[in-house]
Amino acid sequence: MRESREFPREGPPGGILPATGYRARRAASAASRLRRAEAPAAMDPFLVLLHSVSAGLSGSDLAQLKFLCRNCVSKRKLELAQSGLDLFAVLLEQNELSAERTALLRELLCSLKRADLLRRLDDFERGAAGGAAPEERDLQAAMEIICDNVGKDWKRLARHLRVSDIKIEAIEEKYPRNLAEQVRELLRVWKNSVRQDAAVSRLVGALRGCQLNVVADLIEEDQRAQARQSGSTDPGPLTAWDLGSAAPGAS
Repeated sequence: MRESREFPREGPPGGILPATGYRARRAASAASRLRRAEAPAAMDPFLVLLHSVSAGLSGSDLAQLKFLCRNCVSKRKLELAQSGLDLFAVLLEQNELSAERTALLRELLCSLKRADLLRRLDDFERGAAGGAAPEERDLQAAMEIICDNVGKDWKRLARHLRVSDIKIEAIEEKYPRNLAEQVRELLRVWKNSVRQDAAVSRLVGALRGCQLNVVADLIEEDQRAQARQSGSTDPGPLTAWDLGSAAPGAS
């Protein structure tokens, strides 16, 4: 029998470091604002999202969320949580959740099978990517194209991105029977593994390496369209990645 697993955390190898200094104050401030239930217009976009998700939860949804969080939130705090906002405030305080760390929220909503709330999270993440640096926006756009088009071939892509079989199996266990989230989680795992080395050219190279040329073409076409729109130089074919070199840290 498989042992139950805690929700995986994004962060540095060896686990999350305790929030100290600025990070701790920022997390506490966000939790405090969420608890005060300020008008959404006065909040930052992530807190608006949490308000929206909380408002969409039923009583049974909340009970299931509390059950799912039993390994990362104390029993006493779970008992005191009377709404989604209460639970999200605790997760914010514990640095389990933030605008940059949405994986736990996504996993919780997937467990609830609430596609409507997942779409709100998708909209938030796309908006956050829109305010990022150009290279990050390009990467997010390429990842969205992959999510929309790779489908059941995601394991082939995973191996060309040097993601290990153990991590592939973990992705399948984390999102059983949810192909779209399996692809999204693959890209999240890959991006967290290679960190600053994550680039559109790596994705295009991996796609071409596993003969998913149509998806690679879609990404290159989108990149050229974005370049024309911004008035910058056409990036040309994005295949400068040496397929023989392993992606650092992805195995």
